[in-house]
Amino acid sequence: MRRLFPVTHETAAPGVSSGTSGDGGDDVRGGGGGDGGDGREWSPAELAAAYAYPEAAPWLRANMVSTLDGAAQHEGRSQPLSCPADMRIFGTLRALADVVLVGAETVRQEGYRPARARAEFAAAREAAGQGPAAAIAVVSASLDLDFSLPLFTSPLVPTLILTGSAAPPDGVAAAEAAGARVVTAGEGAGVDPGRAVRALAERGYTRLLTEGGPRLLGQLVAAGVLDELCLTVAPMLTAGDAQRIAGGPSVTLPRRFTLKSMLEEDGFLFTRYARP
Repeated sequence: MRRLFPVTHETAAPGVSSGTSGDGGDDVRGGGGGDGGDGREWSPAELAAAYAYPEAAPWLRANMVSTLDGAAQHEGRSQPLSCPADMRIFGTLRALADVVLVGAETVRQEGYRPARARAEFAAAREAAGQGPAAAIAVVSASLDLDFSLPLFTSPLVPTLILTGSAAPPDGVAAAEAAGARVVTAGEGAGVDPGRAVRALAERGYTRLLTEGGPRLLGQLVAAGVLDELCLTVAPMLTAGDAQRIAGGPSVTLPRRFTLKSMLEEDGFLFTRYARP
């Protein structure tokens, strides 16, 4: 993996180390220079340093993948657009997060499973006061979910369900019977994105990660609560009518984000953009 941005001593001159990344201390080498341009696989610790959460809390980041022509899925799933490096970053972002916010349709389409404990991150999570793995928080108005899935029956930490005050009582009862914790985060049937973030933060979940899908991400963008986007650009073209990474309501004016970093491996670009 190579660091392409910010441009530093290491990215400009492969193989030479200076001990600084040029990005405010965000040095994935942990004190031994940058990536050196050698294309080697970065360790979990190096990836964790590159994607460390800022001190601001709560902080909501999204992790999404898109083809060159803007498709966020192929045949309804994001997995065909991924690669080994993308999956390593996916695992790292989960390992850094307190909670993973995900839409109900994505749970159904992607066959979501609970986040697992990873030995290489165990000490860092304990030092940060985190549990063994991130909780999964499912956003659902209807609670039309399969509560026999491992996501509900065997998570390391209880799965949360964010819903509205008008959620069907039988759905709430089924969710709680399965061991899920139901959190009201909206009036009526829907979930208010800002209220959802506040409700999670009040429960100690301040390092937030969302993995979509596009409809949920669009709602978060429109509500102005997204702080950061980690976008993998896959060197693929799909054509067709696949969704973009964000759908749903539009914003009045496009919101500008600032490029924080860009990594590359095997033609895939791994970008981080944050609000100014």
